[in-house]
Amino acid sequence: MRDALRVLALIAVIVMASCPTLALAQPVEPGPPPGQQPEGFGPGELVNAGQKFFGTVSRGLASVIEQAISRWGQPNGYVLGEEAGGAFLGGLRYGEGMLYTKNAGDLKVYWQGPSVGWDFGGDGARTMMLVYSLPATAAIYQRFAGLSGSAYFVGGFGMTALTANDVVLVPIRSGVGFRLGANLGYLKFTPQSTWNPF
Repeated sequence: MRDALRVLALIAVIVMASCPTLALAQPVEPGPPPGQQPEGFGPGELVNAGQKFFGTVSRGLASVIEQAISRWGQPNGYVLGEEAGGAFLGGLRYGEGMLYTKNAGDLKVYWQGPSVGWDFGGDGARTMMLVYSLPATAAIYQRFAGLSGSAYFVGGFGMTALTANDVVLVPIRSGVGFRLGANLGYLKFTPQSTWNPF
């Protein structure tokens, strides 16, 4: 068991060392009061977009979005897409979708990323990512790091928060498959599809 933990720690160090631009997750402070919010998407707009996208799985979507908005304020963008991933101690995740912004237009995006931790299984998910403090659409092309956990058995629903350079990304996933665990990793956004998660 100790050898497995040492190998896991070594893998984590190698992943972190090979990605010098990786921004480590830090606690994110709540956004400014509602009167001082920049123009963003309101809860009703997000719930409507999410319900159209997720369909019947979205019963808890409104409460998850309200929780995110109460913590970080109104997002100035969101991503709707699909992803797939798998893990056995180390894992990979790949996805694609559309970034929607209030005033800067829409943008096709791809994401991929490795993870290390106590994580087993595979999953496929429809994903809505709320994006906070995005200064320009091109600023999505970076690595967003954080801790993640998942518990998909037959169907699941979950939310995490990832950060990079004051931009906060909140993936909300509704998935199928079997995946259980907690891990440390990142999502890297790119303008083209790639198999390289680093």
